[in-house]
Formats: sequence, structure tokens, C-alpha cells
Amino acid sequence: MQDHQEAMLKSLVAVAWADGRVDDGESEVLEALLAAFEIEGADADSIREYAKTQRGLEEIPLTDLSASDRRQLLQHAVILTYVDGEQSEEERTLLGLLTERLRIPADEAKELVEAAEKRAKRLLELT
Repeated sequence: MQDHQEAMLKSLVAVAWADGRVDDGESEVLEALLAAFEIEGADADSIREYAKTQRGLEEIPLTDLSASDRRQLLQHAVILTYVDGEQSEEERTLLGLLTERLRIPADEAKELVEAAEKRAKRLLELT
């Protein structure tokens, strides 16, 4: 597993825990990303184990994420917050904090979030 992949997955674990729990849908998204990144074996198991404990944004290893990775992370995070059918207030707050922590300019972050929200809502219609 490459450093940026691990950082992305661990960051999304923190997002999944935003409302105090990790739902089945959120676990499925994490599993899908493990598959998409072709992460298997001990590396996949370490992410699964990491996800069993509540995590926070302060644990995001920012130095392992490029500018492009940070933007991709924000979009994945938005989609993850909609997996259970709705975005909670805690998740919205966390996304705001994540945007600040990722140091994405507000105007750019707004566009990324809006595009990801549209994508997430389309995905919800398919289920």
C-alpha cells in the first residue's frame, strides 16, 4: 500500500466515524476503495483494524497527501457522508473542518463539495 493510499483510507475512516458510528454502507465504501486501490492481505487487514476504533481528523497524515489527493479526499468524504441516505449535522461540521485541515481554498472547496453532493445524490437514486 502506498503512503497516499493509506492516508486517504485512514482519513475516510475518520469521516465515517463523524456521527459516532460506522454504518454498513460506510464499511462497504471502505471495502470498495480497498479493492479499487488493489490493497489486499495484511495491508487491507490493517485498515480494517484501524477502522474498528473511532478516529478523528487530527489523525489525518496530511504530509502523505498531494494537492490532488486532498481534493479527491474531500470529494470521497462528501460521498461517504451520504451513504446512509442523509448527511448529518455532525458530518457537515466535520466536512467543514476537513476542508480547513486540507487547506483547500473556500471557493474551490465549495465547487468540489457541490459536485460531490450531486454525485452522491445520483448514486442514492440508483439504490
